[in-house]
Amino acid sequence: MRIKFFPIIVLFVFLSVKIIPQNIVVDKIEPPNWWTGMKWNKVQLMIYGANLKNISAQFNSDNISIEKVTLPENTDYAFIDIVISEELLPGSYQLTLSNINSERQINYEIKPRENSIGNHRGFNQTDVIYLIVPDRFVNGDLTNDKVEGYNDKFDPDDPIARHGGDISGMISKLDYLNELGITTIWSTPLIENNTKVSYHGYGATDLYNIDARFGTKDLYKKYVEEAHKRGLKIIYDHVSNHISINHPWMKNLPMNNWINGSTENHLNTRHDKMSYADIHRDSSTIVNLNTGWFTDYMPDINQKNPFVEKYLIQNMIWWLEFTGLDGIREDTYPYTDQVFLSRFNEAILNEYPNLNIVGEVWDGNPSFLSYFQKNSSFNTEFNSNLPVVTDFGLRDIIADYASGKTGLYKIYQTLAMDFLFADPYSLLVFVDNHDIARLMYLTKGDLQKAKNVLTMILTLRGIPQLLYAIEIGMAGAEDHGRIRSNFPGGFPGDDRDAFTLNGRTTNENELFGYLQNLLIVRKNNPGLSNGNMIQFPPYDNVYIYFKIYGDKLYLVAINDNDIEKPIHISDYQSHFEEKKTGNDLMSSILFPVDQNTILNIPPNGSKIFLFE
Repeated sequence: MRIKFFPIIVLFVFLSVKIIPQNIVVDKIEPPNWWTGMKWNKVQLMIYGANLKNISAQFNSDNISIEKVTLPENTDYAFIDIVISEELLPGSYQLTLSNINSERQINYEIKPRENSIGNHRGFNQTDVIYLIVPDRFVNGDLTNDKVEGYNDKFDPDDPIARHGGDISGMISKLDYLNELGITTIWSTPLIENNTKVSYHGYGATDLYNIDARFGTKDLYKKYVEEAHKRGLKIIYDHVSNHISINHPWMKNLPMNNWINGSTENHLNTRHDKMSYADIHRDSSTIVNLNTGWFTDYMPDINQKNPFVEKYLIQNMIWWLEFTGLDGIREDTYPYTDQVFLSRFNEAILNEYPNLNIVGEVWDGNPSFLSYFQKNSSFNTEFNSNLPVVTDFGLRDIIADYASGKTGLYKIYQTLAMDFLFADPYSLLVFVDNHDIARLMYLTKGDLQKAKNVLTMILTLRGIPQLLYAIEIGMAGAEDHGRIRSNFPGGFPGDDRDAFTLNGRTTNENELFGYLQNLLIVRKNNPGLSNGNMIQFPPYDNVYIYFKIYGDKLYLVAINDNDIEKPIHISDYQSHFEEKKTGNDLMSSILFPVDQNTILNIPPNGSKIFLFE
């Protein structure tokens, strides 16, 4: 009886499955909305759901036309290319999806563009960028320290766990940064990172959502708006290269080639970034760079897939339009497909011509760095369209100077290689960031050496960037968790508040006051940022360079000796013709100038003069 009965059950089950209608399910659409009046008016909608096989699509407006419906093998996804007419009015429009079994209506909003005055302003050498790791800056909202459904450990005593800093905390310190003299803020990513060791933000699990432990999308928008009210600009830290292993895509890939490799079988990046400029390279080296996983927990996204390319470009445009952001910092730049990045940069800058983009190229050799900047004479295959590159070449030499490994001559030599760059004035200049040892750790607490470094960063060519808490000389340690230490006074239970005069130590106030004064001098003297730079080989451990700005001559001198050193104006007489007065800008002391003038540079110190 069992033998006869068993086939009947199987047949019954089989027949039952066949007659159940396969109703269309839609869980999510990305991008979640779009806008009227955009240059990017051909939008690709990514539909997440179930039973999307053989669907057709239609909008209830002739001004939103369906250009194409792409149905991948995975029927949990569909891609709908739409064209938004210039005549379309803002509003909520109905998208109808249908197949032989069912029909589903979804409301899709096309919003009016907001007033863009004060938005998308970009950044340049007149700016000073302040880099924040939000989790370690200020905890402004204690209620989001632990959020249900987010399992990464919250433990303020663990250097690699969550500490509770958030967007509310950053908003609360905008006035502080404004008064310090900062013009632009770059924070590490704030998008959802529902994965382990994710406080830094570089393991995305949702590219359209702010991590709930930082706040909400609307709060992030408010943060940008509040910054703009104070004249501050905001840079978005963007990652095209990889996602987290815990991104929902990894459990259900939209397409087989959505990522490079698989969890079980993938290349690991070998970091041979110089291969791009290597005329002897084997093609396999570039394949490794472009397709290797950054870590086993960070799957490599396949930007050669045209659907991935469009997704990433639209995602960035969406955040820019939604918030009014001013710039982009593109993470792990050399590990991403370079042709894609060229098109990405072109699309973004076409939509927002005043915006600026800096690419993180972590290599200390200027000849390799120069390959990545737009209009490079070394990249003959295509134009990168990347305006700004991180100047790790200069950074490494300045760090060696700060730590006592080398003298000032190496800095001169590195800047002498600026002929390699299409635009050396559009390089990001820094000594430390969230990945490398802090300035005061390098100088072993030497305040004078730190002041000299800050003077150079803020007066050499390029766009200066400062790491949060550099103004109080935070030293940290070599490991990432302690490089990204908490700002004292930003967290419950802190025994002092280093955001205030009384909460800082004597040495902290000395460095803070020096940097604040330096930033004021820089702001009030545009020639220090925009002037044409002329440098002289260091002599007797004194490095001198000029900034020429119209009829103004700025002289910066760095003395790396334990004794005071004189500078004789007569040695540079051709530059001082018709100059009658000098101004020691850091102390606001005016003095007459002639061929017999001698400038005294203090031991292990620096001076900035203006001559007119």
